Amino acid sequence: MDNALMIGLSRQLTLRREMDIVANNIANASTPGFHVESLLMRAEPAPTAEAQDGPSDLQYVDAYGVGRDFSEGSLDFTGRSLDVALEGDGFFQVEAANGDALYTRDGRFRIDNEGRLAASDGALVLDDLGAPILIDPAQGQVRITEDGALVQNNAEIARLGVYRFENLAALQKSGASRYTTMEDNPAEIATEIAFRQGYVETSNVQPILELTRMIETMRAYSSVSRFLSQGEELSRKAIERLGRV
Repeated sequence: MDNALMIGLSRQLTLRREMDIVANNIANASTPGFHVESLLMRAEPAPTAEAQDGPSDLQYVDAYGVGRDFSEGSLDFTGRSLDVALEGDGFFQVEAANGDALYTRDGRFRIDNEGRLAASDGALVLDDLGAPILIDPAQGQVRITEDGALVQNNAEIARLGVYRFENLAALQKSGASRYTTMEDNPAEIATEIAFRQGYVETSNVQPILELTRMIETMRAYSSVSRFLSQGEELSRKAIERLGRV
């Protein structure tokens, strides 16, 4: 295949991937704790097809990963006593159904049927020692202090576990605005953090910017498509002329 066509196709593949990411950002613009994503791209050198003249190598487009903006979203007041938002660098720790530890900024909590503090989908919220938090509703309303203590009847019953990571880029997405980590990127207790009871952190997606990115991506894809069509037409005409010689 012609070198120009190969370059164009490589660009189209990355543009399709970028469109998927932008569409996912827009779909999660109202998802609490969601972090906006972007496609990471680079030029990938490769040898050309054999030719008498022309460049010795080409620069293809390669998507090598997805970047995430971990900046804080705005705080949305809900008034619910078990909703908690974080201000600062840190993540709540919840326990997945298989027992794995997951990390999230989504602080929409509730009490499950067994009296445990749980996320909106039932995942258990863990305290600063990595254990489930038990709450007895009969003891009155829970107050959450700015340093993460859960208080009932003026007595501390637990403390929310919040963790930070040295390398945020090493976090792996697991769905539902949650992340997993690897052994070489251990979770550390977050200290410079503030808890806001009755608030939920919204997504940090800026819909207008994402819509602009989507339009730019669509235009770029159309431009590459026209380039490929023109290249194919030139090749066809060249073959026809050679056939008449």
